[in-house]
Amino acid sequence: MPVKNRFAELLPEITAWRRDLHEHPEILFETHRTSAMVADKLRDFGCDEVVTGIGRTGVVGIIKGRSNTSGRTIGLRADMDALPIHEATGLDYASKTPGAMHACGHDGHTAMLLGAAKYLAETRNFDGTVAVIFQPAEEGGGGGREMVNDGMMDRWNIAEVYGMHNWPGVPTGSFAIRSGPFFAAADQFDIYLTGKGGHAAKPQETLDTTVIASHLVLALQTIASRNADPVKQVVVSVTSFETGSKAYNVIPETVHLKGTVRTLDAGIQDMAEARLKAIAEGTAATFGGVARVDYRRGYPVMVNSDAQTEFAADVARAVAGDCAEAPLVMGGEDFAFMSNARPGAYILVGNGDTANVHHPKYNFNDDAIPAGCSWWAEIVERRLPVA
Repeated sequence: MPVKNRFAELLPEITAWRRDLHEHPEILFETHRTSAMVADKLRDFGCDEVVTGIGRTGVVGIIKGRSNTSGRTIGLRADMDALPIHEATGLDYASKTPGAMHACGHDGHTAMLLGAAKYLAETRNFDGTVAVIFQPAEEGGGGGREMVNDGMMDRWNIAEVYGMHNWPGVPTGSFAIRSGPFFAAADQFDIYLTGKGGHAAKPQETLDTTVIASHLVLALQTIASRNADPVKQVVVSVTSFETGSKAYNVIPETVHLKGTVRTLDAGIQDMAEARLKAIAEGTAATFGGVARVDYRRGYPVMVNSDAQTEFAADVARAVAGDCAEAPLVMGGEDFAFMSNARPGAYILVGNGDTANVHHPKYNFNDDAIPAGCSWWAEIVERRLPVA
């Protein structure tokens, strides 16, 4: 089954939705306009139930098939939020909100799932129920966790859940997926170093936190190079270095480091947290200073269930003719909260030769819409076949 003809017909309409969303990006849980637009369209499509306010600003639409002998409900999830980036695309439909931009393609994900919802509500060629899930705050806010904690899975008895993300560098409309760990756990840390400040001309009278922090930034890289099993992935990145002084001639009393740790294995995650704290405290003590570490577990590892992954890949091959094995991704993805709650699979759809996600010149490729919509619709029709 190639791309469904209905989505070729709907492409101009879905593209218009996507570009409207692109013009009006909203960050984290502040997806009020987006959520209202989604809910209005789901009602217009004739969804049997439309519920707002799940996970604060999430939306769920329920579409019942022509029969329900299976008694099963499948969840399809798209994210809605944008990023705090100033857009530099120069597009006619570029962001009208300064400092906010759909730089990860969530506008495309939302539009594609809306297109699939319209088709499914029209045809209802399945046996069971579909929950179309529109999630806020994927970009660091944990909107997936909030929707699950609001009881979404149990409320509609969702048996399994599927998600999709566009991927620059992969041919437009083609697919890639992998079973097992796929996207990394994403933790954050703050390290607060305290020494003794003073005049830059008299370093002997100080405990120089800038020197301590400089040694520490380098020492933290030994977590990956000397503590982790070389065949297991871990990334430790210090992303911010702030001193307690802006002057040229003052050695600061304090330094604040921020960063992230990415892992694909629970044991490596535990090791990285323990070593980060020990290295920070030990390095500070070596120079006579003190370190306080605040380490926070973020998104868990996103794991694709074996059976659902095999099925999702089969559907992708039916739509696009092939489905590649995706690489491991050290970025985080809060679909993990949903796939931890229920068996599920997350797939990549090609965005073509575009700027990468999270870049101010990125733009979702509308040519990917028919393939993405077809994959979601075919997931339902194959997983919940009419007898």
